[in-house]
Amino acid sequence: MYLCVMNFSSKLLEQAVIEFGRLPGVGQKTALRLVLHLLKQPEADVMRFTEALNRLKQEIRYCTTCHNISDQTICEICASHKRDKGLICVVEDTRDVMAIENTNQYHGVYHVLGGLISPMDGVGPSDLQIDSLVGRLKAGGIHEVVLALSATMEGDTTIFYLYKKLKDFGVQISTIARGIAFGGELEYVDEVTLGRSIATRVPYERSIA
Repeated sequence: MYLCVMNFSSKLLEQAVIEFGRLPGVGQKTALRLVLHLLKQPEADVMRFTEALNRLKQEIRYCTTCHNISDQTICEICASHKRDKGLICVVEDTRDVMAIENTNQYHGVYHVLGGLISPMDGVGPSDLQIDSLVGRLKAGGIHEVVLALSATMEGDTTIFYLYKKLKDFGVQISTIARGIAFGGELEYVDEVTLGRSIATRVPYERSIA
């Protein structure tokens, strides 16, 4: 580990670098640069930064309907009267909701699974928000479910599992058009391509024919 060869003049500095280094995609050099940057900032700015993190952890909620990150019990999308409540777009996580919303091509609601089925990583169907999705269909009023998951092996496995679970409810089950290369994750796809993929979605049965 690179941290072992870094010589710190302060234990407090070292501990801060270790904590920043736990963030995904942040190496030890980047962590040190971030910590030194914070040290140069006015105390009020640093306090505002730490307060935002504390409030994020303590006050954040998850929508009881779609499981998207929210400030309220029901998120703004699920509460909006302008959304088509009979159209559900199933996504992996909040980042995908944000990516799709940025296209301005979708006007239904969402269901956030909280991950993808991945036996290699020990993630099975029971670890995801699948039962609550089934419950939404059982409650009625749904005319289409769009499976908007990443074009990866885990994404395709999850789509196939969901299709088997939902196909007998008599609703249309669609997948986004594959303008997205295999192995691509939704959050990294440009807005035009993603928007076109949502708009030109196809029935799942046709995609596996």
